[in-house]
Amino acid sequence: MQILSVEHLTKVYGQGDTAIRALDDVSFTVGAGEFIAIIGSSGSGKSTLLHLMGGVDRPTSGTVRVNGEDIFNRTDEELAVFRRREVGLVYQFYNLIPVLDVVENMTLPVQMDGRPVNERRLGYLLRTLGLSGREHHLPNQLSGGQQQRVAIGRALMNAPAIVLADEPTGNLDSKNSAEIMQLLSRSNKELGQTLVVITHDEDIALMADRVIAIEDGRIARDERRGAARRGDKAMRAAAQVRRTAATGAAKATGTAGGTGAPRPAGLGGAHFSASAATWTEVR
Repeated sequence: MQILSVEHLTKVYGQGDTAIRALDDVSFTVGAGEFIAIIGSSGSGKSTLLHLMGGVDRPTSGTVRVNGEDIFNRTDEELAVFRRREVGLVYQFYNLIPVLDVVENMTLPVQMDGRPVNERRLGYLLRTLGLSGREHHLPNQLSGGQQQRVAIGRALMNAPAIVLADEPTGNLDSKNSAEIMQLLSRSNKELGQTLVVITHDEDIALMADRVIAIEDGRIARDERRGAARRGDKAMRAAAQVRRTAATGAAKATGTAGGTGAPRPAGLGGAHFSASAATWTEVR
C-alpha cells in the first residue's frame, strides 16, 4: 500500500542568475513499511528532499502526498501539527532543547498538542533506547549517542507512520552509529513504520529495502533491494578496504575507533546485536 508520493517536486532558492535549483522535477512513491536510503554527495539535494517530505519547507512546485493528501494544501499551523503527529523527524544535530531534560524533550510533541503523555509508551521507549536512569539529565549531561537516542524517542513518541532521518549517525562514532541504525531498523521491521534515511554511509544503504541516489537535484538511480543486492559485494568490498585503511592509519598514529577520532566518511563500523525484545508496546 502506498503511503507517500512525491510528484514533480522542484525547489529553487534565489532568483535570476543567482538561482540555485536544489531539486529538479523529482517523483517517486513509497510503500507503507518500506525502508528507503537516499544517498548522494553534499549539495545533491537529498536533505532538501527530506525536509520537503516532512513539511519543514515548501516546494517551488510539485506535491508531497501522505495517504493521498497533498500536505502543502495545509496552512503553516496545520503543517506544524502534521510534523508533530504524522511524521517523526530525526536530525544529525539532535535539535534537543538544552533546558529540557530527557523526558521533557521526548514528550515535547505530545505536550505541545495539549494531550496526555502515554506513560506506558514513554517507559518502554526509555528502556528500549537505554535511557533508564537518565530521565532527568539535560542534553549537555549526555553523550552524543545518548542525545541521538533522545531525538529518536521524541520522533517515536507519537507512533508516527513515517520516520524521516537526516544523517542520523553523521556525528557519531562507529559503535554508536551501528546501535542507532539497529534501533531505527527495529522500529521499521517490528512496528511496520515507513523509514526514510538520508545517508553517506554504504553500510546503512545496504540495510535498506531500496536505495535512491540523488545527483544535482535529480534522481540518478532508484533500486529496490533485489536489484541493489547485485552491487552489494562490490560496495562491501570497497567499505572493507576503507575500514582496513582506517584501522592501519589509527594503529600508525596510536589512535583507535571509538576514542573520539574522526570516523572516515562512508564507514558504518561494527554491527550491534540488539535486544530480542519486541516493540509492540510502543504502538
